[in-house]
Amino acid sequence: MKTRYGFLALLLVTAAVGQKQSKPLVLEEQGSFFVGGETKTLPTPPSPPATERKTPPGPGRAFAGGDITINQMYVQYQIPVNGGRHVPVVMVHGCCLSSKTWETTPDGRMGWNEYFVRKDRPVYLADQVSRARSGFDPSAFNAVKAGTLPLDQLPNVLDASHQAAWSIFRFGPTYGTPFPDEQFPMQAVDELYKQMIPDLNGLLPTPNPTWTNMAALAVKLKGAVLIGHSESGFFPEQAAMIDPSGVKGIVSIEMPCVTTLKPAELSTLAKIPILVMFGDHLGDVHSDFNIWPAAFDSCNMFVKQVNQAGGDAQMMSLPMMGIKGNSHMLMQDKNNLQLADLILAWSDKHVEKKTGGR
Repeated sequence: MKTRYGFLALLLVTAAVGQKQSKPLVLEEQGSFFVGGETKTLPTPPSPPATERKTPPGPGRAFAGGDITINQMYVQYQIPVNGGRHVPVVMVHGCCLSSKTWETTPDGRMGWNEYFVRKDRPVYLADQVSRARSGFDPSAFNAVKAGTLPLDQLPNVLDASHQAAWSIFRFGPTYGTPFPDEQFPMQAVDELYKQMIPDLNGLLPTPNPTWTNMAALAVKLKGAVLIGHSESGFFPEQAAMIDPSGVKGIVSIEMPCVTTLKPAELSTLAKIPILVMFGDHLGDVHSDFNIWPAAFDSCNMFVKQVNQAGGDAQMMSLPMMGIKGNSHMLMQDKNNLQLADLILAWSDKHVEKKTGGR
């Protein structure tokens, strides 16, 4: 098994030489839209007594009450000329990031978005609900400021520091010291830090609206492969358990897996091909943030459970295949297109071949 994987890795490394694409990127269509969303009615706060007014009412008060839309998910897409031959791919980012994750790499190379499109896959990039262009529900912050909610109900906003990102993304054993074989382009790490933005998932209800919106997007596309990474790594499975009808395949990249699913939930997931992918150095980071050995173990257990339920789940451990040095940010690593080819080959065999493409 290791010999076969090692040979496959060698072939892919050879194929990855000269990644720069000289041909024009030809599209049939590109655009954007929103999925989901619900209306929330905000009360108009009472005006303070005239004696307490220091300034005339401004535009903030004019917008203080009424209906707002929350929990919508922004999606941008590109469809290549031959995209109708293949199942669309939906890519969802992780914690403290946006769909920029899948675009041009921090050091300026081609990202998975463009590469998958060049491989004739329609690609849909989603910003998680509560992030980036999807926006967030501000009402709790405003209510705390107005005094109608107590201070202890102020929602948490997560924003990862450079040091935390270094550890979680496994760039090296300690901050500032990369692994000798590190695949992330360390000369461009500051460009990655620029991509990191506040994460307001603490505002979200249960179930996470992103799960519901991903399932709805798959239905809208008449079938899709859902790809999740890190914080969203298990989101495709959660979406499929809400509505599996549009989910044709699942790719889960580096996250803790749920191993306490009920038999009916496992039965649902057993009908969908699932690929789980992990990079290197899972146990080599000296930090309290190192969740990866436990995450890897949980996903091995999850894969086993799905297969025992009659499913088609595969664990793809890159170092066990002879592909060394990959960080948590696989889609941005120096060998990112090699890894994309692995996913495409899996999809061709386990999704496209079974469904006949489009």
